[in-house]
Amino acid sequence: MPKQERAERTRATILDAAAKVFDSQGFVGASLSDILAEAGVTKGALYFHFKSKEELAHELVAEQFSIWPPVDDNGKPGLQTVIDLTHAMARGLQENVRIRASIRLVIEQGTFTDPSPDSYLRWIDVCRDQLDHAQERGDIRKELVTGDIANFLVSAFTGLQISSQVLTDRADLPDRVAGMWRYVLPAIVPPRRLSRFVPEGTAAQTPG
Repeated sequence: MPKQERAERTRATILDAAAKVFDSQGFVGASLSDILAEAGVTKGALYFHFKSKEELAHELVAEQFSIWPPVDDNGKPGLQTVIDLTHAMARGLQENVRIRASIRLVIEQGTFTDPSPDSYLRWIDVCRDQLDHAQERGDIRKELVTGDIANFLVSAFTGLQISSQVLTDRADLPDRVAGMWRYVLPAIVPPRRLSRFVPEGTAAQTPG
């Protein structure tokens, strides 16, 4: 195996192991020894790729954005894009341990030695940008402030996924996200345009 490919595989193995440990134990509960044991690599191999537990955590926090690019509104960014993005995140939390770990690390970021709100701000910016497009097309009520809606949606999703984790280990998270949109859409979309949007996400309409 070429040296570069071997290094990339080792790095991926370490990240997968760290994700499992952070997902189950959180940042404070996790130790480098636990991650080394899970990864089955030497301490030297770990430190070749990551200088500290904090660096590993920050790398995993960035994993939540791996679900991009989201589905477009029939080729145009806008409100359905945001709906589909929340459903993509819900599926990611169910299926991808790196995304689960990244979300737990963000929620527990106060335990970092170098906490950062960047991930929350990035999601808010993405939502606001899509909602701006939607409002320009008349899909969002003109009197509403898209930044306020974006802040609410990110906060609401965060609360939904925590409740779903506690109550059903996130088994019902897609249903909870769809329910959120059934309440939100009539409040932000002009009635004549409401039928354009799918609270369950457009992926739910794809056969197979």
